[in-house]
Amino acid sequence: QVQLVESGGGLVQAGDSLRLSCAASGRTFSSYTMGWFRQAPGKERDFVAAITRSGTRMNYADSMKGRFTISRDNAKNTVYLQMNSLNPEDTAVYYCAADQHSYSMPRTTTSAYEYWGQGTQVTVSS
Repeated sequence: QVQLVESGGGLVQAGDSLRLSCAASGRTFSSYTMGWFRQAPGKERDFVAAITRSGTRMNYADSMKGRFTISRDNAKNTVYLQMNSLNPEDTAVYYCAADQHSYSMPRTTTSAYEYWGQGTQVTVSS
């Protein structure tokens, strides 16, 4: 089992950048595929990005490609989400998640991830 704690959210203006962090504890971090999801008020939780155990392959939602970058540091048990060119539509609670399975490409559905953090709020003002 792994415990996940997100940080780095906040209130920013359109065009700004933020870097989210997700610190993991418990079972060996490097044995998990890691993902980021987000949920806006009144909407479903959507896939943002994911990264394989080794950090060599990433998967992004189409609307995030070119703006968001996922990375991980297995020595620090941390996964990151660098978000650039933020706009008000990016306002949401961002969740970190862990998938104990390994695939050639990280999965993009919420049901694939067994462990979740509590989320961090990102608010982008216009």
